Amino acid sequence: MTASLNEKEILARCNARREGTLMQTLNIEFVRVDKESITAKMPVNASVYQPDGVLHGGATAALLETVGSVAVFVFKDTTDLMVRGIELSINHLKGVRSGSVYATAKALHLGRTTQLWEIKVTDDNDELISVGKLTTLTLQKKA
Repeated sequence: MTASLNEKEILARCNARREGTLMQTLNIEFVRVDKESITAKMPVNASVYQPDGVLHGGATAALLETVGSVAVFVFKDTTDLMVRGIELSINHLKGVRSGSVYATAKALHLGRTTQLWEIKVTDDNDELISVGKLTTLTLQKKA
């Protein structure tokens, strides 16, 4: 998708896919991309809280899977391919009650059909909140 695009164009394309999806519901926005990583931001507020007023692990999981899945489209030629997350594991290290969290995906393996992503989640102070791994699968689109 991105071989000839600059950072601004890549982010615009990633963010254009938000409408009508969980990305829009959780207000996930792609904010940074470089040659080896992509970062998305999600606000922490009552819409993503657990009952005790802290960021819900499920919202964090959705953020991780989103940034990892979109990373496939950024760092791999996905023409005529569909991408699916097939395994996600997360360790939550610290609670967050306000501000935003940032998930940054970096490829550990970019195979022909499977990809492995390391995804770190930090807060506004760049403190580590969660660490995850996502395995994605790329398959031919059916005609």
